[in-house]
Amino acid sequence: MSIQVEHVSKSYGAFRALDDVSLAVPTGQLVALLGPSGSGKTTLLRVIAGLEWPDPGSGAIRVDDADVAHRDVADRRVGFVFQHYALFRHMSVFENVAFGLRVRPRRWRLREAEIRERVRRLLALVQLEALGGRYPSELSGGQRQRIALARALAIEPKVLLLDEPFGALDAKVRQGLRRWLRRLHDELHVTSVFVTHDQEEALEVADRVVVMNQGRVEQTGAPDEIFHAPATAFVMDFLGNVNLFHGRVENGKARFGPLVVDPVGPGAEGAEARLFVRPHDLKVHEHPNGEPSLRAVVRRVNRAGASVKLELATDAGEPLLAELSHEEFAAAAVTAGQEVYVSPRSARLFLGEDE
Repeated sequence: MSIQVEHVSKSYGAFRALDDVSLAVPTGQLVALLGPSGSGKTTLLRVIAGLEWPDPGSGAIRVDDADVAHRDVADRRVGFVFQHYALFRHMSVFENVAFGLRVRPRRWRLREAEIRERVRRLLALVQLEALGGRYPSELSGGQRQRIALARALAIEPKVLLLDEPFGALDAKVRQGLRRWLRRLHDELHVTSVFVTHDQEEALEVADRVVVMNQGRVEQTGAPDEIFHAPATAFVMDFLGNVNLFHGRVENGKARFGPLVVDPVGPGAEGAEARLFVRPHDLKVHEHPNGEPSLRAVVRRVNRAGASVKLELATDAGEPLLAELSHEEFAAAAVTAGQEVYVSPRSARLFLGEDE
């Protein structure tokens, strides 16, 4: 079941939460809506679900080519998983999963034996078959979220929508659950959209990532495309740590002090320029090596983790971050307080003023 959002806007008074948003989710894909707080990602999810109505005059919301923009939420066959589980505390795990099946109109309701069999299969699917008799208060946060997901799947939804499903969990549980969600999706192939502000989560789990900012879609693409070929300065800056250098185009070259990007192209003379360099793309060497480089002082060395993180400051006092492999760090032999030279091995240039 595909999802198609066509030129949809949503306002709350003078605040425009969605501004002419269009989006396509192909059948069977797991798509992440990624962005900072207030970017419109949860509003978009709720509009797709039917929990919010788009502004008058907005375009269509199509699920499997049928326009559902004016249908009630109950008529959209959408499974929705909330951040804080929304389980019924007075019901057992089994009854929570069975709830959506039991409240169906009588003409569509399954027989009791069929309900029990479907719930049993769903509990097995989320690996909690032995906990059907427990209550939500007796479960861990990760178990509650898996029960919430089983309940959403019980009605056999056309699409599955998840609003920050792991946001209330600690980091280790969240990592395990997102790997589990990816495996579950590969088994079920239910067209799914999930909201997150966690870049790592989106890049690890999703087939495609939709980056949102100020109610608009900044970029849509595969995780590696979003990360390695950001279409805008916002996307580059939002996805992970970056070092930012400000400069200007002069004589066809973007100049950032001793760093130069050549050529820039016609029509850009005098334009503001921004150069983004990710910490792992910043080379650190003890002495000048003939490459255009900036002089900096090492302020702090953090050797914990898979890479060594260096905090540096340029002669102008601007902070820089560098990440070296432990082998590179051993070869560089730098220490806190030492003067070094840094140069980018890879960078991304954007022209124009700050957004």
